[in-house]
Amino acid sequence: MPSVSTYGIILAYIVITSVITFTCFGVDKWKAANHKWRIKEATLIGLCLIGGSPGGLTGMYLFRHKTRKPLFCIGIPLILIIQVVCAVILYTSL
Repeated sequence: MPSVSTYGIILAYIVITSVITFTCFGVDKWKAANHKWRIKEATLIGLCLIGGSPGGLTGMYLFRHKTRKPLFCIGIPLILIIQVVCAVILYTSL
């Protein structure tokens, strides 16, 4: 079984990527409202895929950003569910 410090590192990684993803959703919403250069959708989805899905989902609904796009309103919750299931499987198998 991995040590407590390993879980701490994983948790810190998820928190950091979530904060970055949340911030990117907020910045992109601001840029959309101010007709500025935007963050690519692929970048936002990619950040969710690498562990930022909690922050992406929170930012999406808090900022009311990308909530009409199926890729986001279905994709990000699905990514989060898959990540949680994988984490539970890995945790219980160790």
